[in-house]
Amino acid sequence: MEPEEFDSDVLRQFVVAFKKGKLKPIVKSQPVPKNNKGPVKVVVGKTFDTIVMDPKNDVLIEFYAPWCGHCKKLEPVYNELGKKYKNEKNLIIAKMDATANDVTNDHYKVEGFPTIYFAPKDKKNNPIKFEGGDRDLEHLSKFIEEHATKLSRTKEEL
Repeated sequence: MEPEEFDSDVLRQFVVAFKKGKLKPIVKSQPVPKNNKGPVKVVVGKTFDTIVMDPKNDVLIEFYAPWCGHCKKLEPVYNELGKKYKNEKNLIIAKMDATANDVTNDHYKVEGFPTIYFAPKDKKNNPIKFEGGDRDLEHLSKFIEEHATKLSRTKEEL
């Protein structure tokens, strides 16, 4: 609730609208990117549901903070990861500035930076958190290949 003026009538209208289910939550979000064609998709508060929760795709999502040293160190590795999997039709490598955008699903808890989850297309409300491995291309790739629901075989694997 973000009223300009607050009185009992405004509160009454708010409660009535709430009970009728007519309120939309206020979601903190950066503007939706105009061009999101890179190997790593940018997710904002307003696009979290359409990108991360899309049941057609597996999604690896990194929640980061622009000021975080570990996140800055991970960025070139994460971009390489995006390039490695850019031709996979059912896999999206994504990132979200968790300091400027609300995460609209309670199953994606961000308690530190960076936090990385894999959201399988058939289990969006049961994401798998990346824990314990080095945040390098080898370990992140292994994590993806372990949890992906469908990957095409690449020439380097053969």
